[in-house]
Amino acid sequence: MFEKKQSASLRDTVNRRQGRGVTSLLGVLVLFVGVAACDSDSGSKPYERVAKDGAKAKQEWRHYLGDKKYSHASPLAQVNRSNVRDLVEVWRYDARGAADDGSTQMQCSPLVVRGILYCTSPLLHVFALDASTGEELWRFDPSRSLGLLPNPNRGLTYWEKNTDGSGDKRILYTAGSYLYALDARTGAPISDFGDGGKVDLHVGLPDQFSDTAVIATTPGSIFEDLLIIGSRVEEYKGAAPGHIRAFDVVSGELRWVFHTIPRPGEFGSDTWPPGSFGSAGGANSWAGIAIDEERGLAFVPTGSPSFDFYGDDRHGDNLFANSLVALNAATGERVWHYQFVRHDLWDRDLPSPPNLITLSRDGNNIPAVAQATKTGHLFVFNRETGEPLFPIREEPVVGKAVTGERPAISQPLPVMPPPYAQQVFVPSDRTLSAQRAVKMRTDNLDQGSVFMVPGTQGMVLYPGMDGGAEWGGAAWDQSSEVLYINSNEVPYLLQLTAVPKDLGMGPEVGYLALCAGCHGADLRGDGVSVPGLQQLSDRMSPFEAYRIVSEGRGRMPAFGQIPWYARAAILWHVYTADQKGPEGQGAKVAVASESSFLNAGFQKLTDPEGFPASRPPWGTLTAINLSRAEILWQIPLGDYPRMLEQGKSGLGAENYGGAIVTAGDLLFIAATPDRVIRALDKHSGEELWQAALPAAGFATPITYAVDGKQYIVIAAGGGKLGQPSGSSYVAYALPE
Repeated sequence: MFEKKQSASLRDTVNRRQGRGVTSLLGVLVLFVGVAACDSDSGSKPYERVAKDGAKAKQEWRHYLGDKKYSHASPLAQVNRSNVRDLVEVWRYDARGAADDGSTQMQCSPLVVRGILYCTSPLLHVFALDASTGEELWRFDPSRSLGLLPNPNRGLTYWEKNTDGSGDKRILYTAGSYLYALDARTGAPISDFGDGGKVDLHVGLPDQFSDTAVIATTPGSIFEDLLIIGSRVEEYKGAAPGHIRAFDVVSGELRWVFHTIPRPGEFGSDTWPPGSFGSAGGANSWAGIAIDEERGLAFVPTGSPSFDFYGDDRHGDNLFANSLVALNAATGERVWHYQFVRHDLWDRDLPSPPNLITLSRDGNNIPAVAQATKTGHLFVFNRETGEPLFPIREEPVVGKAVTGERPAISQPLPVMPPPYAQQVFVPSDRTLSAQRAVKMRTDNLDQGSVFMVPGTQGMVLYPGMDGGAEWGGAAWDQSSEVLYINSNEVPYLLQLTAVPKDLGMGPEVGYLALCAGCHGADLRGDGVSVPGLQQLSDRMSPFEAYRIVSEGRGRMPAFGQIPWYARAAILWHVYTADQKGPEGQGAKVAVASESSFLNAGFQKLTDPEGFPASRPPWGTLTAINLSRAEILWQIPLGDYPRMLEQGKSGLGAENYGGAIVTAGDLLFIAATPDRVIRALDKHSGEELWQAALPAAGFATPITYAVDGKQYIVIAAGGGKLGQPSGSSYVAYALPE
């Protein structure tokens, strides 16, 4: 029975990929599933019973991260410094679908519109709740007909035709390679949007990438009747390009495309080798797109080109990768851009959405945009012109490049404000044994520069590949002109390994080409966010592994574009690698005289106990006063549970998800593996309140009011940093 079910699943996968965007039957099925998933009490009655059509905008959380400018801010002040200690849990909703093995996550920052809360589950179901009670009103499940495996989802987009609440109301969100439009009142797919309620995210990309993994972890942004959206693509050669698309909110039709890898003759095409438009990938925007409605501008942060760490096939600066691009939101035309990393070799994606802010200077109010980076630097520009508002210097790129590589000469860094992340790796001195072990581990590694060319010797990348800043982003308090940003302070090992230039698709070289960049040439992963593949047969059947390789799961992309027999051969290699020698030596191959290079794996540098190899703090929260370009305060953020078990705290921890700031002079943030949500004094960073969560809250909280009562809600989904997966949304408020 088990094998038959798996075989059917594989047939469904093949059929779905062969028929993507062609058959209308799937659209009918999706429509049927959506309607069946809604409340049986016909149509929108549950919505109508709960909706507060007279709700004031300041009481809502209508947009991802608070507003279209991504301020993470609320004008609510019912909960404030004087009473926040009295907050209690008032409702909890189980979204269901958490995996027992810790492989699912729930990073969603919900929306609240007219008293209805919209969010997603670990399995990418969408549901609507009564925002005051947590009562479920409707639920939509995309996977019943599509067989989806969950990818991270950080939020949704709301659109309505009329501002008075009458007429069409829609929820737009992505699951797998599809953009869905749902009726916000019932959860039913909008039948005349795209193909039966969905649009393929491959639309607008070159045809040769039609079977390449393209998803969107962050919701799109609304400008008038357009949904402007980025994507997440693979990070290896053969990846799809990250072109920015705008879809008609009503019809689902593609309205414009901005080519992040320029076509011949377009601005920036001379920063790529000839022919790159049809072959190069990446340069995608996965962090979120901010909208300046007054000026009609969309601010798009982009990531690195593929492959991340070796660029022999992409000589040049590679515009518009690693850039902040200001686009005409109505047409997609470039207004200005700034490139933060030229010819990226370090996976220095722009990891956070930009903040659209206003700075007071010499009696004038300057419309500005602030962009945080993985290196721990904050760049600030005039929103209209792109002019830097603080000086920028050039940092030399140092070290000897491997064969075929042509690194940039230098990279830009701001002179001010000061970095919010530590810039110099200092080995851990937590214990004498840890200090000795880390010293032995790092003495022979290259280190000392934030822009050191990767090589086969190995280097300490600090801050690491996950920041500095991460996707949670920064909160902006306009009243004080202070920006609040949480940061990771964890070192990584970046090491290239040589492989034959012509990899082909043999099992061993196929593993190196597709898998070793994350799981390591030795199959070890990093043991935390990237699992090792040794003894995989003890944890997973070959059928389940094949499905994950084909469809993706969590951080891992789908490899459906690789022939089925090649996927099967690579898995055979993984399952038999331990029989070929110690330390997974079966994953290594002889190097030909003409070589290419791959990353030896996403490897965190740790001490013998598994804690970061750097001196604490390992995670921080920083307040930056941008009117004076100085750090107001900085504190360690969170703790690792195992460190708390040893009776130690205050060392900080890796963190994922951002903070919000309120008019009650408070910051609310979860983000840490110690499974708590905190309230801090925004003026000092002093902790005023905390509450235990059922799972770690790797998401950005929200706050809103219904009938005059202020609520704070956080998704407790766990599933990162070795923490168990969860599926709860937890709401807090002051007692009656």
